[in-house]
This record gives sequence, structure tokens and C-alpha cells, in this order.
Amino acid sequence: MRKIFAFAAMLLSISLFAQKKPLDHTVYDGWEYIQERQISADGSWVAFTVTPQEGDARLMVMKTDGTGKMEVPRGYNVKFTPDSRYAVFLIKPTYAQTRDARIKKKRPDEMPKDTLGWMQLGGSDLKKIARVKNYKMPEEASWMVYQKEKALPDTTKKPTTPKSDPKLDSAKRVIDSLQAELNKWSQIPAKVRRKYLGDTELAYETWNEEDDFFADEPAGPAGADMGSELVWFDFATGKEKVFKNIMEYAIDSVGGKRIALETGKMDKDSLAKAAVIMVYTSDGKVDTIARKINDARNMRFDEAGEQLAFVAEVDSSAKALQKFYKLYYYKTGMDAAKLIVDRSSQGKKAGWTISENAAPRFSKSGKRLMFGVAPVLPLKDTSLPEFERVNVDIWHWNEDYLQPQQLATLNRTLNRSFSAVYFPETGSLVQLADETMENVQMGQDGDLPVFLGSDNRSYRVEAQWNGGGKSDYYTVDPATGTRTLILKGLEGFASLSENGKYIAWYDRKKKQYFTWSNGETRNISAGVKTALWNEDNDVPADPGAYGQIGWHKRDEALYVYDRFDIWKLDPEAKKAPQCITNGVGRKNNIVIRHQELDAEAERSLEDGQNLLFTLFNQKNKTAGAVMYRLGAPFTLDDQRQTFPVAFSGLRKAKKADVIIGGVETPAQVADIRVLNVASDNEVAKGMVAAKTLYQPNPQQSQYNWLTTELIEWKAYDGKMTQGILYKPENFDPNKKYPMIAYFYETVSDGLYRYQAPAPTPSRLNIPFFVSRGYLVLAPDIHYKTGQPAQDAFNYIVSGVRHVVKMGIADSTRLGIQGQSWGGIQVAQLITMTPLFKAAWAGAPVANMTSAYGGIRWGTGLNRQFQYEKTQSRIGATLWERQDLYIKNSPLFALPKVKTPLVIMHNDADDAVPWYQGIELFTGLRRLQKPVWMLNYNGEAHNLVERKNRKDIQIREQQFFDWLLKDAPQAKWLKEGVPAVMKGRDWGLGE
Repeated sequence: MRKIFAFAAMLLSISLFAQKKPLDHTVYDGWEYIQERQISADGSWVAFTVTPQEGDARLMVMKTDGTGKMEVPRGYNVKFTPDSRYAVFLIKPTYAQTRDARIKKKRPDEMPKDTLGWMQLGGSDLKKIARVKNYKMPEEASWMVYQKEKALPDTTKKPTTPKSDPKLDSAKRVIDSLQAELNKWSQIPAKVRRKYLGDTELAYETWNEEDDFFADEPAGPAGADMGSELVWFDFATGKEKVFKNIMEYAIDSVGGKRIALETGKMDKDSLAKAAVIMVYTSDGKVDTIARKINDARNMRFDEAGEQLAFVAEVDSSAKALQKFYKLYYYKTGMDAAKLIVDRSSQGKKAGWTISENAAPRFSKSGKRLMFGVAPVLPLKDTSLPEFERVNVDIWHWNEDYLQPQQLATLNRTLNRSFSAVYFPETGSLVQLADETMENVQMGQDGDLPVFLGSDNRSYRVEAQWNGGGKSDYYTVDPATGTRTLILKGLEGFASLSENGKYIAWYDRKKKQYFTWSNGETRNISAGVKTALWNEDNDVPADPGAYGQIGWHKRDEALYVYDRFDIWKLDPEAKKAPQCITNGVGRKNNIVIRHQELDAEAERSLEDGQNLLFTLFNQKNKTAGAVMYRLGAPFTLDDQRQTFPVAFSGLRKAKKADVIIGGVETPAQVADIRVLNVASDNEVAKGMVAAKTLYQPNPQQSQYNWLTTELIEWKAYDGKMTQGILYKPENFDPNKKYPMIAYFYETVSDGLYRYQAPAPTPSRLNIPFFVSRGYLVLAPDIHYKTGQPAQDAFNYIVSGVRHVVKMGIADSTRLGIQGQSWGGIQVAQLITMTPLFKAAWAGAPVANMTSAYGGIRWGTGLNRQFQYEKTQSRIGATLWERQDLYIKNSPLFALPKVKTPLVIMHNDADDAVPWYQGIELFTGLRRLQKPVWMLNYNGEAHNLVERKNRKDIQIREQQFFDWLLKDAPQAKWLKEGVPAVMKGRDWGLGE
């Protein structure tokens, strides 16, 4: 009887699996995930958005016990008021409305706009305000301000014909005649005009630009506001105050005492000026603190809300080609804001001005005001019309940066600002940075006794082949700007300690941490016997550090990581380094890391403080988290240290010991759960056991899903390695499956991560293929210098053959897929083995010799550093080891290829020049090897447009199903799509 029941249960299980559908390309849009996890300050309420891949999201608000649920369609950008009484959010227009407006090509001001919403927690009354641009709330006061979109023109009113005025009509005829003559005059070449009129011509040009009478742009409707309406709303009283014609605003973001507003000017009055007004939230009093300005920007309060700074332009006409901004300062009690710095001020370099692109910032104490300055650039030559001007880029062999890099960063360079500091108490000004030292660290508070400057000019050219490059570091006296060189040619990054007593850095060459203070440099990590540098470093460059947590209070210690544990280092190098995790991590193969829960409280650490430490078992890929009281002995209970899950989005309530976060597995996307950490310091154990408040994607149960398995094998270089084997939920161990290998360096740490079925930018859509009866192997690859192709073979091919030996993969139906670095490895492998029946390579390098001197167009960087120091791992110049460049370039071995290949390489690729894909395609084509190339016009290295992502999923399925499952060959594979048929036939049919 027991056997009968067992057999019946087996049949039921098979029946349930058989009823599940395979994933198809229609499921993507509705697949959801959780975003914007928020928790109220008192830990009683949570809010989060449930977001589909495409379509309308919804905002969920509920108590932390799961009751009191409220749902707001399309809600996002949610915040709780500091008193935990209200939730405030924006509401997007429907996806259909926005799509329809785009189809109709509506102007930006006609597009559907957001709505502001708020609700009292526990209540049911939802308040809404239409057409809201943004909103802000202070940290410690329960009010908000929100700015509306500009009002749409009233289309219900019929235009009125102005009464005829003979004098105005006569004047208009004269003006039209003059304008016609001026238009004719402007067509005469500038050189000819100057020949006959000399300086009169210059006078004409200036007059024409300055006088609004001849403005080209049409005037707005009489009396129209340039700004829009802004509302200050008090949750406690329900009262609001409305301000008209507001251009920009700022709030005292901590205490919420004040609001600063910039009013716009009226279009009908060319002489009108804007103003800055101050609103006092205690009584609603309004005070104008600046008048007669053209443009105010970057208004910022100090932390106490007593001081305000902003930059403003007051002198120029609307059409001036160059405008000069000034820095203004206001303090409570002053009659008006005062001008404190302009381009003529002493203390900054001559020929420099105030930058409108940098926001002023007060130090925490309010005693310093940091702002930006910039050199005044010469005006562009406009003496010739645009069609007669030469456009040429001049590359110079001895420039710091290549022209493509200069052009890629041009806007950033034009808008660049350099640090300066103003002292309100004394009125003194000090410029800290300039072209000779562009970067100055001021610390988070800005009150430190010394700042830290860096200069990389001596190392910019060599960064072309060294990658990150080096810098010289200087101390900078905030009071005088005096610089003192303390460190030359550091390959790494130096930083200030929390209180500014020390400058600390990790030296890649020496593989040690150092500090500097009072003219003395100290090695503070010499006593650490384990490696503080990356033990797994496999690129031909000096290894980086594992990183650091931060500083102990009063700069008493620096906390840093090794591969597994956490160390406490004495900045004076007098006390021996202390492993605060007692070596538990290394002993158990568990990586221990600090997870910040409260940025302000954890800026510096002190004994007795509770910290969240995450745990990750490198051997079995399980995860954990525990609360640790700093200074206490650190231990782990083997029974509860890690779990076969992954955690995400952990964050703590501001005024309660409550944590929210998500738990995910390969079978479920991250959910949302709540844990009281005051009663349960074993965070991972508590989170795993906690109630799920919401789990997205209930429809997933209808589909054949996947399972993951961590497998190990010996690679061809003799080393043990790992990989993830993805199997269908209805896996049959007695069946042999087609299999695709997908790879990118090391991926096995993602064993317990969820992967949604989604149209990807270019990588393999693993859930989709597994659901439809494929195995997918994701092997880890480890490299040695100079042999990336061989290492790919050693680890990928050995892994594939290992799964074949397991008896579950069909050795005649094997495929490979990779993108970017994975793409070149695909191209390399098919020249080295006939094992694979189908191959797909995205954005591959075909020829390292031609790619070596190419450009990464997204950044403008030369590609040499990639081969000599980083991912390509050649470790030598093209002239030193030409043999390695050729050996690792698939182009030179294309006659050996026996595997059909699809290449995706787009004509706007900003990382790998797309001529690399062309070289690979044309070489295989000439050799009469089956090869196809997809070029998604205008797309970069990875696909961005969702329509293209969806398209490539279909083509990828058709390609692999044809060769690995004997499916019919799609038309684009069989015949291609001629240019004349582009847009008429996509070639997706048979």
C-alpha cells in the first residue's frame, strides 16, 4: 500500500510539473520587482513600490505587521513625515497616457504630468494635487513644499484683435522697413562690412544684440509668469500658503525653519527683475532679501537654518554671450542679502569668476562657506556665419588628454568649478584649487583644520597605458591656501580622517596602509599577517585593497578589511593591529562586511555602538547578517551563521530598532520583511523566519521555473573551480538536455540571486532558456597574465565537459553565449574547439592588434591600458609581446572555426569599436563560415531601447532552437534581411 501511495505521489508531482507552461516572450512586461523600500521613523509603517518591467507600478503602504494596507496606483518617490503620521508621494500618469502623448508628438509642456499625493497613515482619505513638478520635506518638521508645473495656456478664450492706433501703425511700418534693411545688411560678409564702415559695424552688431527690440524669439503672452506656483503646506494645521511665479526654491532641510524662493520676472516687461524672498515657517512671515537680479541659482542653507548663500547674475542683458555671477550671503537679522564675492574680489586668481555650476555649501558649524570659482573663457569667434566656420579637432602628441577624451568630457570641463572658501565672520576669501591642483577634499563637515589636495598633471599621459594613474597629494591650509607636498606619485587614493588629524592611504606597490600627520608618515598595517590586498587579483596590475569601513571616534583608529575579516589599525602605529572579528571569517571561509544602516550615526564609530555585519560563505555561497556591538568579542554560531538566500535593501528606522529588507532565492524575487533587531540580533535568522509582507509575481507559479546547483570540477590547469548549473524545475535526471554556457569572469557568487525573465541588454536570458528545456552553465574563470584565451578554454570547456560527464547534457547540442569580454571569449573558443554547435558573441574584440590603439568612445580613453593592466590581461605593450596579441586574437585563427556564429555589434558602441565586429564578420564571411551580424542602429555597447532588447531575445531563441533543438530556421537566418526590406520585413518568420 505504501508503494502505491508513493507511486501516486510521484504521478501527481509529474502531473503538476507537466501543467506548468514554459516562459514565452509575452511575459516580460508584467514581471515585477520591489523598489523604494522605506520605513517610518518610529518603525511602524513601511512603504514600497511594486514595479513591472513595463507598465504602471503601484505604491504599497502598510503597517509593519502587514495590516492597514493602502495601495496607490502609479505612486512613487515616497517619504514619511518625521512624526510618522503621513506618507507623501508623487503619482505618475498612466503608461498608456504617456505612450499616446509620445505617439502624438506632444510638446514637453503638453505631456502628461505627475500628481502629488499624500495620506494620513491609517486613514483612507487620499489628497491629490495635479501637475506637480517636485516636492521637498525637512528632516525634523512635518511640512512640505511642492512646486507646480507651469500653467497651460487657456485655449478656451478667443484671441482679441487690438484696436487700430494710427500712430502705432505708422511706427510699425517704419520699424518693419528698418528691419528689412538690416536683414539685407546682415547678408553682406563681415569683412566687406568692416571695410566700408570700420568701427560703425561693431557698433551695429552690439546694438542689435543688446536691444530687446530686435529679439528673435517670440514674446510670451502679456503678463505670463516665467515661473510657476509653489505651495507651502503644514500637515499639523492643514494650512497652506501659495507663492506665485517661483523659479527655484530651497528649504532648511534639517530643522525646517525657513524657505528661500526665487521669483521670476514678467515677459511683458523687459526691464523687470527677479527677487529672492525668505519665508519663516514659524509664523509665515515673508521678507524680500534680494532685488533686481536676473537669475539666482543654487540657494543653500546652513545646517542651523540661520544662513543662506546663493549665486546670482544681475548685470547682463538677456542676450549677452557671457554672464558673470556673484556670490550672495544672508544671515538671520540682516535687512538684505549682501554681495560677498564677485570677479573683482581679492583672494582669488585674477581673470576668474564665480561659478554658477557649483552649489555653495556651509560647513557643519556654519563658520565656512565653500563655493566654486572658474576661469573666464574667451568668447567664441562669431565674426563668420556658422556655415563658413571651420570645424577641426587638432590632436597634439604632448597634450595631457587625447582629443576624444577632451571632447567626451567637454561639457563637464566647461562647467567645471574649483573650490574656494569664504569666512563669514572675517569676510576673508581663499581660493583653494586651480588648474595646478584641481581637486580638494574638505571632509564631510568642512570644518577640518587641514584639507587635502591632489594633482595628477605629471601622470596624465601615462594613464593612457597604466589605467587609473597616479597623483601627488598636498595638505591645504583653509585659512591661507598654503599647500605642502606630503605624497608623490601615489597609485591609489588618499583621504582625510573624520576629524582631520590624519591623511590615510593604501599603497598598491607596497600593499600597505599608511597615515601622515605633523610631517611624519607611518606604516600602520605592517603588523597584519594576512593580506589586506586582493588575494584573487588576476590582472597584470598591482592589487587594490579590500577597502575600509571608516574611522573610530576622535580619529583613534582606522577600520579596514582583509579578504574575510575586519582589522582595527592604530593611526600612530604604536598599538598592534587588532582583528575585531577574531579571524572567524577566515577560519570559516566567510566574508564579513559592514552594512551601513544610519549614515549620520555611522560616520565615525565608537565602542558600544551596534553595527550590522553581513556574512557571505565563499565556499557554498550562503549569506547571513548579525548585529555586533563594537568592542565586544566577535563570535559566530555554526548553526545559524549563513542561509541559502540573498538579502537586499536592508535599512533601519531612524528612531526605532526595526529593520526592513528583502529575502530572495533563485525561486523568488526579493520580497519585503520586517525585523525588530532589539529583540533579535541574529538578523539573517530573524529575516528568514520573518513574515513576508508582500511577494511579487504570483503568476510565476504557472510557469516551469529553474533551480540552481553549485558544481565543482578540476579545470585543465589543475585547479578546482566552481560554477552555477541552472536546471529546469521539471528536470529529469534520465534525460540529456541541450546546454548553453554563459560566462563573464567569475559569477558563482550569484548562486542564490533571483533572475527575472527579462529582455536583457545583451546577456543570456537564463530563466527563459531554462524554462524551455535548456541547461545553462555559468562557470567561473580564473586568469593568468598573457593567456586569456587559453584560460577561457581551461575553465569553460572543462566545465562543459564535466556536465556532459554527469550524463545530463547532450554533447552534440552545446552552445555558448557571451557579451563584451564574454563576447571575445566566445570568438576565441570557437577557434580552439569544435565542441560547440552554436555560438553568440556580443560586442567582441576580434583583433587585439587593431583594438589596442583604438578609443573607448564613451569616455574618449585609449584602449591600451586594458591590454597592459586590466581585463584583457596581456601585461605588455604590443611591441614587447606581439605574439601574445596575435595568439589571443580570434581573427588570426578564423580558418579553424566550425561553429555557426551570431555577432551583435552596434554602430554607436561606446566601449568596443564596432569595426571589431566587422573584422570578425568579414573574415568569417570570406572563409564561407556561417556568420550573421546584428547592428541595432544608434545603440551603444549594451542595448538600451526596450524594443531592441525584446527583438534580440526572439532572434537568440530562434538561433539556438534551430541548431540545438532542430527547430525551423527563421527567415533572417536563412535569407537575411536586405536593406530594401528594412522596416518592411523583420525576418522573424520562417
